[in-house]
Amino acid sequence: MKSLAERPVNPVVGVSVSHESASAHVTGTALYTDDLIVRSQNVLHAWPLQATHARARILSLRTEPALEVPGVVRVLTSSDVPGVNDAGIKHDEPLFPDEVMFYGHAVCWVLGESLEAARLGAEAVEVEYEPLPSLLTVAEAIDAGSFQGNQPTVERGEPDAALERSTHRFSGEFEFGGQEHFYLETHASFAHIDEGGQVFVQCSTQHPSETQEIVAHVLGLHSHEVTVQCLRMGGGFGGKEMQPHGFAAIAALGATLTGRPVRLRLNRTQDITMSGKRHPFHAKWEVGFDDDGRLQALNATLTSDGGWSLDLSEPVLQRALCHIDNAYFIPNIRVHGRIAKTNKTSQTAFRGFGGPQGMLVIEDLLGRCAPLLGVDPSELRRRNFYEPGQSTPYGQPVRHAERLAAIWQSLEDRSDIARRREEIARFNASHPNQKRALGMTPVKFGISFNLTAFNQAGALVHVYKDGSVLINHGGTEMGQGLHTKMRQVAATALGVPLSFVRLAPTRTDKVPNTSATAASSGADLNGGAIKNACEQISSRLAEVAARKLNIHPDDVRFDAGKVTGIGFHDSELTFEQLARDAYFQRVSLWAAGYYRTEGLHWDSSRMQGEPFKYFSYGAAVTEVEVDRFTGAYRQLRADIVHDVGDTLSPLIDVGQIEGGFVQGAGWLTLEELRWDVSDGANRGRLTTQSASTYKLPSFSEMPEEFNVHLFERATESGVVYGSKAVGEPPLMLAFSVREALREAVAAFGPGARAVELGSPATPEAVFWAIERASVSSAKLASSDLPKDDDDAHQDSARRAPVTTSVR
Repeated sequence: MKSLAERPVNPVVGVSVSHESASAHVTGTALYTDDLIVRSQNVLHAWPLQATHARARILSLRTEPALEVPGVVRVLTSSDVPGVNDAGIKHDEPLFPDEVMFYGHAVCWVLGESLEAARLGAEAVEVEYEPLPSLLTVAEAIDAGSFQGNQPTVERGEPDAALERSTHRFSGEFEFGGQEHFYLETHASFAHIDEGGQVFVQCSTQHPSETQEIVAHVLGLHSHEVTVQCLRMGGGFGGKEMQPHGFAAIAALGATLTGRPVRLRLNRTQDITMSGKRHPFHAKWEVGFDDDGRLQALNATLTSDGGWSLDLSEPVLQRALCHIDNAYFIPNIRVHGRIAKTNKTSQTAFRGFGGPQGMLVIEDLLGRCAPLLGVDPSELRRRNFYEPGQSTPYGQPVRHAERLAAIWQSLEDRSDIARRREEIARFNASHPNQKRALGMTPVKFGISFNLTAFNQAGALVHVYKDGSVLINHGGTEMGQGLHTKMRQVAATALGVPLSFVRLAPTRTDKVPNTSATAASSGADLNGGAIKNACEQISSRLAEVAARKLNIHPDDVRFDAGKVTGIGFHDSELTFEQLARDAYFQRVSLWAAGYYRTEGLHWDSSRMQGEPFKYFSYGAAVTEVEVDRFTGAYRQLRADIVHDVGDTLSPLIDVGQIEGGFVQGAGWLTLEELRWDVSDGANRGRLTTQSASTYKLPSFSEMPEEFNVHLFERATESGVVYGSKAVGEPPLMLAFSVREALREAVAAFGPGARAVELGSPATPEAVFWAIERASVSSAKLASSDLPKDDDDAHQDSARRAPVTTSVR
C-alpha cells in the first residue's frame, strides 16, 4: 500500500460535496428498512406484549386467547426457538424471558396479518406474574451492592500521598443522567426466507455482522445461512450497535416458522421503553491542586447504571475511565469503575461511548473548584493542559499535545474573548435579573475501538469495462456521511471523477466479519480498506497503461478520469479506455481490500496500553444569557475550533461538528429521563416516553450565532489521506454550554464559591442553582440550601457540596 496519508494531485477528498443521499432525503425518495415491505406480499406484522412490572417472575403464559383474535397467525415464545434463546453476546439477555427485568420487557411477540391484529392479539395474551423487589436508581443499587461485570481501575503514581501533600484539597459527588437516542427511524427489521432456505434480513443496524451472528445462533444456523443488509438508517448514534439484534432475530424467527415475510418496526413509545440509552453515572471524587492551580492528584469512583444486562456496559465504563483526564495531565490518579445492575432498559452505546461521562466529571470538578482556587475557570483549564512528552494515566503518549494550546489560542483570537468579557461585565452590572457568561472547554478524545480486534475493515471494489466503479464496504450509513466520504476516497485512489463511483448497500455476503460502524472509526477503517482495494486495481491498470504509453508503470498517473505519464501530456488514455483494454488483456478489475489499524495494544485487565490510534482535539466557547426568575436561558453565540486532520469532506465534517455540539448540549441541558420510582403499581415505568415529555433540542436551542472552524495544518500520519475522525469528539464541545451556565449562575451570587449545577441543567435546575448562589454567606451549609423536588431530578444530579481543605 502507498502512504496512507499522502494525497495525489487534484484529490477528490478535501472537496466540499453534498451528502450522497441528500436529494433523496429531502424529497422523501430515500428508502429505509420499513419502506421495503411494499415490495413483498403476505407480510406479517410483529407486536410485543410488554410487561407492566419493573421485575417479576412469569408464572404462566397463555397464548391461546390471542390465536382466537381475527388476523392473528402465531404467537412467538421461548418454546419456538430452535437455537439459543438469547439476544446478546454475553448470554445474559434472553430473547423470551422467564423473569421480567424492567417495565416494558417483551415477554412474547404476536404475528398478525395487520399491525392492528397483532396488537389486539398481544392484548389477549394472558400472563400471570409474581412481582419481585426491584432496584431503579444508582443509589439503590449501590446500597444493595447490586453490580455486574468487571470493576476496572486506572491508576498511576501515588494518589493518596499526593493528596496529602496538595496545598488545596477538595471532594465532592456528582450524579448525572442518561440520554435517549431518539433517532428519527425507530428499530426496524424485515425478514424473509428465499427458495434455498437462506434467511435474508433487512435491518436498521450499525453492526450487520453481529446482527447476522445473533440471528444465526437464535435460529440454530451457521452464519453463511443468514444474510443481513443495511440500506441506510434514519439515525443511530450508537443505539443501533447492539440493540437491533434481538428485534432482527424475532423477525427472522417468525419468517422461519411461518414461511412468510415478517416486518417488525417499533413505534416511538415501544422504542423508548424497550431499547437502551446513554448510561447515567454517579461519581465520587477527591482532588488536589498546588499553589499554582495545577492538578496534583485525583481519587475517584465512577458507577454507571447499566440497566438489567451488560450489553456494552463494560467497554463503555473502560472508555469513561480512560477519558476522565480529558485534556489535562494528572500525575497521580486512581479511578475505580463499577456497573450498577438496575431494573431498567439495558443501557448501551451512545455517541462518545462513555467518554463524555468520564470527561464531564473532570470538567464539572474544575468548574466547581476554580472559584475556590481564585482562578478563572478557563485559565485553570489552560494551566493543566497536556504538554509534549506527557502520557495518559493508562500509559499512552499524548502525541501532538501542543495542538491543545494552539487550538485554545486560535479559539480565543477568533471569538474575540477579551472584548466580549468586557461587554458581558457591563451587561451584568446593569441587568440585575439577567446575567451573561462565557464558558470555554477543551476536548481530547481517543479514536479506535477499545477492543483491538475490532479495528479492522474490509471492502470490495469493482471497476467495470466502461470505467464505472462500484464499491462495497463494511460501514453503515446512518446519515453521518460515511458513504459520501468513501466515494471520495475511492475516486481519489482511482483518479476518477466522483460521478464515476457508486456505492452499494452494506451486506454481510459482500464484506464479511465487519466491525460496527462506531467508535468514530468508520472513515478510518473502511477508508483504509477501500484505498487498499483501489490501489490493487490501479497498480494493475498502471501496468496496462505503461505498455500502451511506453513508460514505466511507476510513472503512470490517474487524474480526473485521464491516464497520463509524468512530464508529458501529449499522449493520454481515458479511464474507460484503459479499463476496456485491461479486460481484453485478462487483467482483473476487482479487488477485495483490507485494513487494520497498526500500533494498538491494550491490556484490559491492567487498564494499560495504547488503545487509540490518535487523539482528536478541539475547543469551544459559548456565551449564554440566563433569567433570574425562571432559570430560562439562551445560547447567544458558540465558537468552535476543531481538529479533523486533513478533512476528507469539509461540508460533512462541519455538519457533524454542529450536530454533535447540539446533541451534546441536549444531553447536558435539556434531555431528562424520568422513571416512576414510587412503590406504586407503575414503579419502574419510564414517564418520559414521547416527544411531548422528553425535551429535545430544536431550532430554538441553537446558538444564535454559530461559528465552526477546522483547525489547519493538522495532517495525521498513518490515517487515510491524513484525516481524523469527526463522529463523536464534537459532542463533548458542548461542555462549554454547561460551564457558561455555571458562570452565569455564579454572577447572581457573591462569587468565590463553588456553583453546583445539575445535569441536565434544565431551566429548573438552573433556577435552583441561582437560588443557592444567591443565599447569604451565613446559609452556605448544605442543609440550609434550597432543595430540588427529588422526583423531578431522579437520575439527574444529586447535589453534594464541595468540601474544602486548604493547607
